[in-house]
Amino acid sequence: MPYQLGRKFKLFTLNSNPELAQEIAKLLGCELGKSSVTRFSDGEIQINIEESVRGDEVYLIQSTSQSGNEHIMELLIMIDALKRASAETINVVIPYYGYARQDRKASSREPITAKLVANMLETAGATRIITMDLHAPQIQGFFDMPVDQLLGGPILAEHFLEKGLEDVIVVAPDNGGLGRARKLANRLDAPIGFLDKRRPEPNESEVINVVGDVKGKNTVIIVDIVDTAATIALAARLLMEEGAKAVYACCTHAVLSGQAIQRLQESPLKELIVTNTIQLPEEKRIPKITILSVAPLLAEAIEHVHNEKPVSPLFE
Repeated sequence: MPYQLGRKFKLFTLNSNPELAQEIAKLLGCELGKSSVTRFSDGEIQINIEESVRGDEVYLIQSTSQSGNEHIMELLIMIDALKRASAETINVVIPYYGYARQDRKASSREPITAKLVANMLETAGATRIITMDLHAPQIQGFFDMPVDQLLGGPILAEHFLEKGLEDVIVVAPDNGGLGRARKLANRLDAPIGFLDKRRPEPNESEVINVVGDVKGKNTVIIVDIVDTAATIALAARLLMEEGAKAVYACCTHAVLSGQAIQRLQESPLKELIVTNTIQLPEEKRIPKITILSVAPLLAEAIEHVHNEKPVSPLFE
């Protein structure tokens, strides 16, 4: 049964994840708003909103995934167009918030691009952000507007519960991921472990040892983002060497850049479970990857915000 939406509700999407947007629109029982994204001959983005949005409560879906710069510019220009077309509110649904990995100054003379993107969204005219699994929770504080951060963990946990795996241990790939691993372990009623590692260079990982009993166990690695898959592949090999029965991995955001697909194919990983916050092209949809949809969660969040219902029940 479709949700009850007001007359002034409008849902738009841009180019980053049209499949997810269509699924959300279907669940909400509405049509996507009419707009077009074209390019000038020099590559500059031109956006045209092809219906009135005056006084409307607009929801705009766009992940800032690769190519992140293009999708961020599309988003900023669309927000500006909606503001100038007199939309009453502009609620930006960002399933994957890019540039979130630069959330602090880890060394001298580094930018904080997660804050920069937040500033640009506010300046453009966004009035609310709905997102999923920010790389660092404190990014919510970079905004001076409401931010609803939804969690992919319950969706991932439900998948493993349906599989009915026995003798499970949840493994964090580093000390920083222990909180995420503990939440999944609680849902699966399983113990946790972690990999003690150091990272000599960006996007490179060297695992030192395994903390936790993985021998004969179905091990589940959980992270928020899989980018190059170097950490996941290395962890899978180490866990198998330590006697694990099988190694699964899961994440909310499947960036899968560079040689990620090749690494996954060559690794002993049995299955990588991801969500569709980032739209995977067909060539990356290998048999080892299982894609779960976040559309029901995002649709429910949009409906709750639109009808002024609490969003907190969606975190339970």
